[in-house]
Amino acid sequence: MPDTPSQHASEDADAAQAAAAAELRASQAQRVADSPFAPLAAPVFRMLWLASLTANVCMWMNDVASAWLMTTLTDSPVLVALVQTASTLPVFLLGLPSGALADILDRRRYLMVTQFWVAAVAIVLCVAVLGGALTPWALLVLTFVNGIGLAMRWPVFSAIVPELVERPQLPAALALNSVAMNVSRVVGPLTAGAIIASAGTAWVYVLNALLSLAAGIAIQRWRRAPTHHPLGREPLGSAMRVGWQFVRESPRMRGVLWRISVYFLHAATLLALLPLVARDIEGGGAAAFTVLLASMGAGAVGAAMVLPRLRRSMSTEAMVRRGTLVQALGMALVAAAPSLALAVPAMLLAGAAWMSTTNTLTVAAQLALPHWVRARGMSIYQMAIMGATAAGAAIWGQVASLTSVHLSMALAALSGVLAMALVQRRVRDSSADEDLTPSHAFQQPRAAGTPTAGRRLVTCVEYLVPPAREAEFRALMQESRRSRLGSGALTWELQHDIADPRRFIERVVDASWTEYLRRFDRYTASDAALRDRKLAFHVGDEPPLVTRYVVEDD
Repeated sequence: MPDTPSQHASEDADAAQAAAAAELRASQAQRVADSPFAPLAAPVFRMLWLASLTANVCMWMNDVASAWLMTTLTDSPVLVALVQTASTLPVFLLGLPSGALADILDRRRYLMVTQFWVAAVAIVLCVAVLGGALTPWALLVLTFVNGIGLAMRWPVFSAIVPELVERPQLPAALALNSVAMNVSRVVGPLTAGAIIASAGTAWVYVLNALLSLAAGIAIQRWRRAPTHHPLGREPLGSAMRVGWQFVRESPRMRGVLWRISVYFLHAATLLALLPLVARDIEGGGAAAFTVLLASMGAGAVGAAMVLPRLRRSMSTEAMVRRGTLVQALGMALVAAAPSLALAVPAMLLAGAAWMSTTNTLTVAAQLALPHWVRARGMSIYQMAIMGATAAGAAIWGQVASLTSVHLSMALAALSGVLAMALVQRRVRDSSADEDLTPSHAFQQPRAAGTPTAGRRLVTCVEYLVPPAREAEFRALMQESRRSRLGSGALTWELQHDIADPRRFIERVVDASWTEYLRRFDRYTASDAALRDRKLAFHVGDEPPLVTRYVVEDD
């Protein structure tokens, strides 16, 4: 029986309803994905975010308590200033080792231990204060030891975040981490100040210990699947070398490091000179300094709420360029503001730009790092921030001593915009994202026995390339060089046979047979695509000949 017009109409209506329902679901899913709070729907991320917020509050409480305690132990300005140095120096000194450990050890246990480390130091400080046994130098040593725990914690948490959320939600997750830092920047000092005024410094350390223990216990409850290491754990020295090589050979990471270093070299001036601005402003003082810091934190939190929409409308380059410009404008306005009423809006603007720029660059760094080297890469990223911040504070502080605080901030603002424009022009970042998905297209070779007699392994790959395509092949092999060295090879070179112009030999040296096999676990989909592009140049009847040699001991 043929279909009637009414049946066709009914089917069309059902199809239209189904399409409308699908479109509604897609729209709802997009709104959820665009929400700055979407990552908090994941229970593990929510738990670790709260643990991170707690840890950051403890960090600020400890810094305030230690700085105030030192003023009660000595009148020396040098010793008081060294408290800040003792707190931040471990982050710079131990950045790469802590990142390497976070990549080769179980990250859940490692993060948990860092929390218990901070709690133990807080307990020792509390006992020493209550027992009257604390001296200025002992306080500096314990502050440094506490800083070790903070230095070890940061890279592992940065590496864990991409495991907990989907890639589209990674920017929002990292923005929430920045929100936690900015909220703690306000809550920590205020809490510590209230406790010091009402009960004494020792009780700040007591609360610090209790909160750190609570965060450690919460992390202990996380059931993360352990990572299997069939070749054994990578030695620390080798892990550090390979991490540094990957960053050095990655154009994307080098571009991010240039941008974040230039940004903090100038933006750090705002926080470095803000106490002096707050002191000299009309009606200024300690209260004004607190209000200005809180305004900057509020601006950062507000920017995090709109970052998903901004990211859809602007590229990474545009976000960094405009963020730098707005931050410089905010810093210049703070320098020129005659009163707190005008300085607060400028700090809100600077805080929003600070959040937008740093979050954009942090996301870019995360996306440029494969899983196996993420903690090491992020630790180097943090070292760049710390080094640029320290250098910027010293440089622009010296300029302020030679001229004035306000002129120094204005010059830093102008210089920051010009320097970032130069970096954006000269240091090009790859616009096409590499596919860093692990690839299993490469099979590990087998050896006749375990080649342990030599210290190094030499791999030679022979290609036959038509002379007409020689220039293209040489250019492509530079990508191969970056790939081989970035995955851990010691040296790389391309040799050309003078007797047969078609014959090229790619020579790669690894530290050992085991280190050579580790590189097979690090190959990505981009490496597989690169291999296919190299094979396309080979014109021999057989695939390129691969030979491996062990370098014998002398």
